This record gives sequence, structure tokens and C-alpha cells, in this order.
Amino acid sequence: MTVEHLLARVAARPRGVPALIAPDAAIDGPALVEAVERLAAALARSGARAVATLLDNGPAWIVADLAALRAGVVHVPLPTFFTPAQREHALAVAGVDAMLAPVAFPGFEPRASTVAGATLHLGRRSAVPAAMPEGTAKVTFTSGTTGAPKGVCLASGTMLAVARSLADAMAPLGIERHLVALPLPVLLENLAGVYAPLWHGSGIVVPPLAAVGLAGSSSFDPATLDAMIRREHANSVITLPQMLRAWTAWRNATGRTARAELRFVAVGGAAVGRALIEQARAVGLPAYEGYGLSEGASVQTLNLPGADRPGSVGRALPHAKIRVADDGEIEIAGTPMLGYVGEPSRRIDWWPTGDLGEIDADGFLHVRGRRKNVLITGFGRNVSPEWVETALRSLPLIAQAVVFGDGAPALSAVLWPSRAGLDDAALDAAVAAANAALPDYARVRHWVRARAPFAPEAGTCTANGRPLRVAIEQIHAAALATAEKRATDVVQ
Repeated sequence: MTVEHLLARVAARPRGVPALIAPDAAIDGPALVEAVERLAAALARSGARAVATLLDNGPAWIVADLAALRAGVVHVPLPTFFTPAQREHALAVAGVDAMLAPVAFPGFEPRASTVAGATLHLGRRSAVPAAMPEGTAKVTFTSGTTGAPKGVCLASGTMLAVARSLADAMAPLGIERHLVALPLPVLLENLAGVYAPLWHGSGIVVPPLAAVGLAGSSSFDPATLDAMIRREHANSVITLPQMLRAWTAWRNATGRTARAELRFVAVGGAAVGRALIEQARAVGLPAYEGYGLSEGASVQTLNLPGADRPGSVGRALPHAKIRVADDGEIEIAGTPMLGYVGEPSRRIDWWPTGDLGEIDADGFLHVRGRRKNVLITGFGRNVSPEWVETALRSLPLIAQAVVFGDGAPALSAVLWPSRAGLDDAALDAAVAAANAALPDYARVRHWVRARAPFAPEAGTCTANGRPLRVAIEQIHAAALATAEKRATDVVQ
């Protein structure tokens, strides 16, 4: 599939049937394609090689993304939650010479432009072209695990192949309206929440992030998301694990039930676990876990109704090939990235994901943790901290957990409770409950309460919720040492 094929399919939709739905406007298929063609022509006239966008969720973002594909201009979507340093790094390494933003961006000569009803500035500047593989259509930056996140270079055909594969796999669900609830620069939402619904013929509800309860990258109000889903009669939505956890807890607390229209809640980006999936379903949220990574153009596996195994991340989608190496590392093929921006081409037949896992007899993939995170305790036992963390987070009282213990006689943890005012005795009981389901060598001996929730702005987790372990351990080193000594004294 090419972008021309996608746009032709969108243009063939009936007039008056919305393709994009925003709070203040609805755009049908032919009007969407007309807007894309106008902006694509403007980008071509500008002579831009790489255009960055710094926009809230909305129709304008989608038009800009499709226009860049149509014009053959590299799109560099900037998450609004990036720090100024991360933003400047992305602009520099990608050789960005054009910027589309709601206000004039420093260093770019501004020119007002109307995109999907929004007044934006298409600014230009001189920039040294970036070294990137031939055929790059998009540079998507990883989750911000450092101050200088890597830019993954993806081809248009690769991204659209993933989108079509998803659309075909989900066609039996009859999704008519998808609600965009993640930032559109997140590749998963870009492909699964825009390209796939456009190919399938679904309407896309695309409000600003605040209207679905997101502020920044880590503050989330589940009541706002729930209300938006009800108001727009959405059939599907994509969430991160922490969003699903908060949404499930809110439904439990309020007794709110789900409407039948909501047919599919995809969740991924970090470890989920069987317990959370089952808890979500118990309150009417049809949650299904998937797995993917930017280096493979996002989603690779997905649980689906009729092909579902909670605790796994699903079977490989039609575009993907999955295998597990002899050392337990998951490897993928089928939709590879072209390479990293500014680095030599990284085309590899089978890409090592860095994740450990196994494929069961029925073809479902089970992810056990990150290879580089494996702890070796003082007694020589290998423990994946994600395994223990998932067990801890399966308890309703624990919202966030990070486990340590490399070289130590026992494991320790930094915890953040699910609600304010929770005392240490309650958290102790929750840890004990998690320990009861774990073997002795994987049990948490001592824990400390986190100083604050783990958040990208604080440098303690990535945008999709993966903890930054070194930073968390450094912040809590003294408290962990005190807790370890106290636990040792009790044993003695």
C-alpha cells in the first residue's frame, strides 16, 4: 500500500460522512484529501526536506502527517511533552528545515497557513541535511529514555503495511469510530489510530489531549476519557498500562458500567500482565494486550477476540515474523526500520528487540522482561524485575513499582500507591500478597515509598511509562540503604 492508495480510498468515501471528528468540526473523506493535497503542494513549493510538527492532537496534525507523506518530505513529529533540550536535539539531528506549529517557532521564519481550519505557522530555516537512510519518510523518536532520544527512520510503505495488517486483523470487530487518546506523535497511535482506521473506513474522533484527560505525558483523568468515549460513542481506544490501571480503578470506585459500543481497548507500551487485563474486563473494559517497538514500525503482536490469551501479548499479526533466540531474546522481522538518523544503515534480517520471552504451543508470545535489566542476586538467581513489578502492580493498592537487587541477597522496591493517604501497613500487606505468588528468590524483602510518582518531566520514566531505573535508584539510594539495614537487623 502507498499513500496514494490510502488517499484514493479516503477520497472515495461518501460526502458528508465524517472521516475526522473534532469538537468544533467534522471533515469528510473528500474534504480531508483536499486539505492534504493543498498542504502537500505548499510543502513541495517550500523546498523543505524535513518538516517537524509541534501540535496538539487534532485534524491539523493528521493532515500535516499525510501531507508530508504525499509530498515526499520527511516528517519529524515532536511530542509536546519533550523537554526543550530533547526538542532541540531532535531538530538538529534530523536536519529539520521547516516547522509547523500554532505559533511562530524561534529560529524559523514564520508564514501563516490554514490547515484543517486551524491557523498555523509553516516556518522555514536553513539547516544542514541529516544523514538518514534513503527512503526515510518519518523519523520517530523513541520514548525519551535519555536527554538525547534516538530517531528511528521508517519508510512510508513499511508503516502503511503495518496499518493495513492491523486493519485486516480487526475488520471482524466492525469498528466504526476510533477515539484518539494517546499523543499522535506516539507511533502506535499514528499507525493503529489513524492509518488503520482510514484504510478500514472508520471515523476517527480526534479531540485535544486535555479533552481525553491527558495533561503532559503522565497526568491522566480517567473520568474525562470515559465521558468522551460515551459522548462520541467510540468503539475503540488505545491506552497505556497506567491509563488502563487508573481507568479500571475509577470504574471500580464509581460503579460505572461500560456501554456496548466500546468493543476494543488496546493496551501496550509497557508490561501489562494478566491481572490488570482481567480487572479491566471485570468492570466492562474490553482490554487486549499487544506488543511492538518503533524499530519494527510499532505493533507486532496483538490479542483479539477469538484469539486471546491474557498474560500474553498475542499472536503475530500478518505483517510480522516473531522468533525467540537460543538465549531467550525475542527477534522480529517483516517490517524493519531503515536505521537510526545520523547513524549507518541498520538493516538486519532479524532485529534483536532486547526483550526476553517465549512463544507457547499455540503461537502466543509471552514477554518476560528486558534482557539488560535482568538482576543476578547474591545467591546467583536470575530475576527479571519486570516479572516482579507486574506482580506488585497487579495489587490495586500499588500504582507504580520498580525492583532492584543486582548482587544483593534480596530484592528491594520503590513503590508509589494508587491513592493518597495510603499508610505503610496497607502497602506492606500488598507486598506480602504479591510475594505469596512468587518464588522465594523473587520476593521483595524491603521497600520504600517513592518521593513522587514516576513521570517523564521528573526524569523517572519514559513517555509510555517505562521506569528509568538508574535515576530512580539514585534518587532513593539512601532510603533503600536504610530499609535494607532495617530488614537485616530484624532478621538478625
